[in-house]
Amino acid sequence: MGSRMGIYEKLVSINDQWVKVGMENQVLDSESRFYGGVTDPVNGIAWPSHHGGTPMMMALWASALINADSTYYHDEELLHALELSAQYMLRFQHADGTISPPWTNMHSPPDTAFVAGGLAQVYELLAAHEWEPLKGAAADIRTFLERTIPALLTGGCHTPNHRWVITAALGFMYKLTGRPELKERAEQWLAEGMDCTEDGEWTERSNGIYNAVSDIVLYFTAELFDRPELLEPVRRNLRMMAYMIHPDGEVVTDYSGRQDFGSKTDMSNYFLIAKLMGNRDNDPLFAAMAKLAGDAITHPGGLPNNGLIGLLRYPELREQPVQSGALPDSYRVVVNGGFPRERYLSGMEAAGHGGRIYHSRLHPDFGAPVARHRNGATSATVITETSSFFALRHGSARLLAVQIASSFEPGFVKLKQMEELEYGYRLTATERKGYYGPVAKRHLPETAGGPVSPWYLLPHHLRELTHEQQHQIEVVLTENEQGWSVRVHCEEPEILMTQISFVFSKEGALSGEGIEPAAAGTFFWEKGTARFSAGNDWIEIGGGAHEHRAKTLNNTSYPADCQTLIVNLMTPYDKTFDIRLSRQDWKESEQGR
Repeated sequence: MGSRMGIYEKLVSINDQWVKVGMENQVLDSESRFYGGVTDPVNGIAWPSHHGGTPMMMALWASALINADSTYYHDEELLHALELSAQYMLRFQHADGTISPPWTNMHSPPDTAFVAGGLAQVYELLAAHEWEPLKGAAADIRTFLERTIPALLTGGCHTPNHRWVITAALGFMYKLTGRPELKERAEQWLAEGMDCTEDGEWTERSNGIYNAVSDIVLYFTAELFDRPELLEPVRRNLRMMAYMIHPDGEVVTDYSGRQDFGSKTDMSNYFLIAKLMGNRDNDPLFAAMAKLAGDAITHPGGLPNNGLIGLLRYPELREQPVQSGALPDSYRVVVNGGFPRERYLSGMEAAGHGGRIYHSRLHPDFGAPVARHRNGATSATVITETSSFFALRHGSARLLAVQIASSFEPGFVKLKQMEELEYGYRLTATERKGYYGPVAKRHLPETAGGPVSPWYLLPHHLRELTHEQQHQIEVVLTENEQGWSVRVHCEEPEILMTQISFVFSKEGALSGEGIEPAAAGTFFWEKGTARFSAGNDWIEIGGGAHEHRAKTLNNTSYPADCQTLIVNLMTPYDKTFDIRLSRQDWKESEQGR
């Protein structure tokens, strides 16, 4: 196997394996309403959605049928399966052109766009392949695609990345039909501007899922509408992602604003976009990312981000004209350290939405600073605006999160400001909580003088704020020769219960004389030193305390499938935890950003 063809051959082989799985899971009972669909292995139901659903499997089947390197090339049984699945998709397409995924979002334009953007690529491959028996399935897929156009022309979205998914789908439909109104609708979405910081962070801060989604669909949008300037945020995000990779290839998800938060994810979703951009820009860094992503692939990918479909549509990607560089493994960088976040946030009131958005989030954490350190096998993340402010990987030992919870709000405290120090960072947060006086008589609604005055009809936003209190926390993180020190500090004179939690992975063992069981997956760390060992690696922390007996505070919870050390403190406190690592065999960090 030549090195230039390795990833292509790997994808063909993997695709063939999943082709078989899909055929085994296809519903072949003609009396079933799911006839022709492919069942989701999680719930046993066939769905018309892009992720885990029937159209994703259709892409795998189509790429095998038209590829002479596949063992399923021109396979009659597989062709019949594709025909049945295309008919299933037409039955499950609503009259308005949309589909409904299984998890939520009924009659969903953005989920329809995910499918349309993927099946449009499938249709291109089928239509270009000279094999007469394919024409029936290809025609049905085209019919499905054309039926999506009314929804794409009128439909809205929920989340920031949905806008770019829709523009890509509009681009594919524009290429298919030439209808100018498709381009006009895409331009309306694009006129909203790019939601990406100078350092490459998208709104949703989702390194595990939605970064890669925004990147690939904007690539398609740029290509289909001849808008090369749309590739600039894609480049920035890919360069940022080079610093968001742990030593074992796992992606940093410790601060995501979406469902990949804290999940274990690899770089495979970035394969196609890194390959495309590496080839386009002749960029060794992107080529290195594509190689790492390709090594991690175990599935060709969902729609519209299928790696094998990409290599078939862009056959030049099967070669490797770009010499792969090296990904950074020794650095100290701050992402969004210079982003003028407060200036943008100060304009929120003028936006006029009153801080409310329906079926989504405003994502005020967009652009919050994050620091990343890599020293060989050790990887650390310093975080603002999430429930965790620090995470550390040391070889096989994984400290997934360090959190502060307080009875002030109550709940986990999100540290909001980051100040870079010579050897570390100062993180701070100020929480405010007050009380609200009576509504002035001139503002009272008519119902206030009636037989019933519902609380929800009172203009609460017009109440006078009284007795506002503040809770200020400071954390100083310092990297040293042994590892890190974590100093938490609060001068609040009132008595407030506080919990510092250290969340370790389930793989490994906790030990220490001051550790006592608390609840499922949690332990009181009452005194002394605790050690977490995994394989030949360990993380040792000094500084346990037990000043109250609460197992959790209100509005907090700890994962039952992890091992969490709980340190109970009372205000005021000034506590330092010294973290020692089992080996300091890294080279001195020289690379900055």
